[in-house]
Amino acid sequence: MLVFLFRVISYLPLPVLHTLGSALGWLVYLVSPSHRRRLRGNLEQAGYGEHLHAAVAESGKAITELAFAWCADPERVARHITVENYDIVRNTLDAGRGIVFLTPHLGCFELTAQRVARDISLTVMYRPPRKAALKPLVEGARARQNLHLAPANLSGVRMLVKCLRSGEPVGILPDQVPQEGEGVWAPFFGRPAYTMTLPAKLAQLGKADILLTYAERLPHGRGYVIRFFPFEGDLSGTPAQQAAAINQAMERLIARCPAQYFWSYNRYKQPQGVAAPESEAVA
Repeated sequence: MLVFLFRVISYLPLPVLHTLGSALGWLVYLVSPSHRRRLRGNLEQAGYGEHLHAAVAESGKAITELAFAWCADPERVARHITVENYDIVRNTLDAGRGIVFLTPHLGCFELTAQRVARDISLTVMYRPPRKAALKPLVEGARARQNLHLAPANLSGVRMLVKCLRSGEPVGILPDQVPQEGEGVWAPFFGRPAYTMTLPAKLAQLGKADILLTYAERLPHGRGYVIRFFPFEGDLSGTPAQQAAAINQAMERLIARCPAQYFWSYNRYKQPQGVAAPESEAVA
């Protein structure tokens, strides 16, 4: 039923979906104290409090546009996408090097993997949704065309390393909170956040380049601009220093369209079994 509903909604024009999303964002913001508190707190922590109203609307658009990103005809989706700096992707692949794409929860991040997969096989790390009813929808939407899923466990990591050593790209959402033993505490907008160490390990094991990407949502449902950037941080230090460098790179991406980041996500939570950072207790 959920898959059918998303497919029906996907036929709506993108401007309509985004208008409905804006209304949804405000509805959730007004009726959910925990959502409202976290969204405002994270915005203020990052220094983007003035973007509150826009961020509320964008948070709703991020939900309603999933029907478009997951269920609309791929050719229709492609017509709504403009790409910038794609030459750095092509040059890296032509040189025979693997790529670790890092995509934060910024804009319509679902579209970045779809765009890359139009040209070459791409494997992305995937953590199944907690609600079983969502699993057929999410997995069916993400595993299509040249897009493949790797589970968020040791076998999935081995899959990613194998792809990289074959010169194929992989994708990760680096701002997801990892489980115990899979991360370190590193600053994110001035506050310790438990951050995955996997991106740097993959780049080193697979002798691959890291590229950053995000899909900015254009106003009034006019589509998206997907941008690619080289990673310019230093990954020669400790895991904590590597994680801090990646978080800094994510901060610079978010600064390009701060209202479109997933501010309601509990980025600063303390995973079960992980000791709190020395500087503070993480909620």
